[in-house]
Amino acid sequence: MKVLVRGSTYLRWVYLLLGAALVLAFILVDTGLVALVGELHLPRVLTGILDALVVIGPPVLLGMLPAVREVEGIAVESLLGVRFEERPLGPARSWPQRRRTTVWFCLHLAAGGCAGILTTAVFGFGAVLLAAPFREHGSHELAPGIQYDVTGSWRDLWMPLAALAGIALVFVISAAIGALLAHWAPRMLGPTPAERIELLERRTATLAERNRLARELHDSVGHALSLVTIQAAAARKLLATDPAFAETALAAMETSARAALADLDHVLGLLRDDRRPGSQTAPQATLGDVARLVDSTRAGGITVAVHRSGDLDQLPAAVSREAYRIVQEGLTNAIRHAGRPADEVEVELSISLDTTGLQLKLTNPVTGLSDHSGGGRGLAGIRERVAVLRGTVEAGLVADGWRLAVTLPVAVTTKG
Repeated sequence: MKVLVRGSTYLRWVYLLLGAALVLAFILVDTGLVALVGELHLPRVLTGILDALVVIGPPVLLGMLPAVREVEGIAVESLLGVRFEERPLGPARSWPQRRRTTVWFCLHLAAGGCAGILTTAVFGFGAVLLAAPFREHGSHELAPGIQYDVTGSWRDLWMPLAALAGIALVFVISAAIGALLAHWAPRMLGPTPAERIELLERRTATLAERNRLARELHDSVGHALSLVTIQAAAARKLLATDPAFAETALAAMETSARAALADLDHVLGLLRDDRRPGSQTAPQATLGDVARLVDSTRAGGITVAVHRSGDLDQLPAAVSREAYRIVQEGLTNAIRHAGRPADEVEVELSISLDTTGLQLKLTNPVTGLSDHSGGGRGLAGIRERVAVLRGTVEAGLVADGWRLAVTLPVAVTTKG
């Protein structure tokens, strides 16, 4: 039979024997407690109730412990071959989980007790029957009241064959019981539909947060590397003729690299799996930091004209942070795709806030050598940010170069 050559059959048998060992431990404890109750000489009805509580109480109380779910989950996964949606299966966090774990624990004890009794009986009698043909001729006792005769002929072959058949039957029955337990385990130990929804929500929130951090890292480090590249080119070009400018460019490179390294360390720290809940995070840049961003861009020789209008302090923090990243990515694209020397790149940045919302406009010259439609994630990242804020974005070639226009709906309140 195929079931006898499968490794899962014997693993499931071991799982049942674990339950049998626990039953034996409870029997040893219950024997002493029942004897203690008997010595109290209470009325028969009260004694029966106490005996029932002594027998049922310890397994139920142990099954209610939160850690039992975690331990049973490990045993079920390794011995029954069950894979849960929640991995690893943690301790019981709610009373419904504790109740289901208790039912499963008692079911494990019951199945293990039956398998233990069957295994003990079959292996005990099987050992006697296997050795029977080698015993003296005559009548022998298999068990109290059960006799068998050893004839010393081929007719004695039934005894070792019966022993082997009984042992095989133990493993077949254990495999069947284990299969039933494996079928019920996800329902008893796994999450309920409501818990699955909660688990999916947590996973979705985690993935969304990681995606946001990945965009932050792309924007910050990408902008810094673009600045460092163009500043290095400018410094190399003017090192001999304008040492002062080259020194300024090198200093700007150092500042950009340090800022990028700080952002990288911050984001990687947030992505670590061992991050403590509620840990402090570094403040994120907002539109109030645009001046610093523009200054670092100008340090590479790029001309940036900035036009502002409206009270930007009225912006919600979330909108201000996303707007800063949009401007940062727009400047990065302008540096990367201008297709001309840095000192010939002129960028116009307009930031305005009025009753229609927040408008961000950025234009820069392009040449035939530039390519804004490359395979980068910059423009796609901008579209994702704008979509989250339910805004609109337009990007494309115009008569005077490349134009990026973003509108973010913002409710502006006038100060009285």
